[in-house]
Amino acid sequence: MEISIIGSGTWATAIANLLSENEDVLMYARDLKVVNSINNNHINSKYFPDKKLRENIRATADVLELFKNKYIVNAIPTQSIRSVYENLAPYLDESKVIINLSKGLELNTHYRISEIFEDILGDINYAILSGPSHAEEVIEEMPTTLVCASNDIKIAKDIQEIFNREYFRVYTSTDVIGVEIGGSIKNILAFGIGMADGLSYGDNSKAALITRGIHEMERFAKSFGADEKTINGLAGIGDLIVTATSDLSRNNRAGRLVGEGYSIEESVDKVKMVVEGIPTTRAVYELSKEKNIEMPITEELYKVLFEGKSAHQSVKDLMGRDLKNEY
Repeated sequence: MEISIIGSGTWATAIANLLSENEDVLMYARDLKVVNSINNNHINSKYFPDKKLRENIRATADVLELFKNKYIVNAIPTQSIRSVYENLAPYLDESKVIINLSKGLELNTHYRISEIFEDILGDINYAILSGPSHAEEVIEEMPTTLVCASNDIKIAKDIQEIFNREYFRVYTSTDVIGVEIGGSIKNILAFGIGMADGLSYGDNSKAALITRGIHEMERFAKSFGADEKTINGLAGIGDLIVTATSDLSRNNRAGRLVGEGYSIEESVDKVKMVVEGIPTTRAVYELSKEKNIEMPITEELYKVLFEGKSAHQSVKDLMGRDLKNEY
């Protein structure tokens, strides 16, 4: 069997290398230098220049070539999904299975990724693979555990079998909403916790942001029908821990740079990768206002990112909110 991956970034490459242990892999990359580097040298020169990939990983710049395969792994950023897949709808039918690796909510529509695909393609076979997983560790085969969620448990179990390895354990779930929301909001919180680090606020502040952030994530997810257990699992708290506390997290790094005084644009430029927490902050903030969901941390981060509020003042305002019972 050959598995297709749309995308060629760090996570796409790490997953391609994992899958290539048992299956052939075909990756899509827009950059012809990356295509040629993978095909000729078995290296993704842009993201893992020092890592030799297996020879049964091929790359192509022709996205239509990928749709000959049953399993289509989506690894492109959330805000690009609609523009890429709108032209591909004729090639995706009930025989295909989309396995999503991306996280976040779409700007303007505020859709989760499963909703974006449903809006473009109608009723499709869809699953999301999410959890605490740095690509840089997965490609080195460090022990990692994720959850695969699909409305169809058989699809989730099939994907579990395809991806499971000695170093890569996959659980199953049918709570697509919870897994998608957990993976989205953890990026917002990771940015905020990085910002607190950049402000040199210390471990007390970080612990408070993580704890109250989990409460905020749970409140938001439950408002849309998610299972509380999902937020307390790998896709929620698990992913938040790894994203909020590691230098490998692009959202945490960008937040830290903002806390140190860099502009949003400068911070994203220094990270050199998509910082999904920034557009997701806007989408979640707007959705929380529309649905009247209390999201104080998200609201303050929105004001820092999009209204020019100082990070110091945002923390001060969070600390000065009306006193209340913890729960």
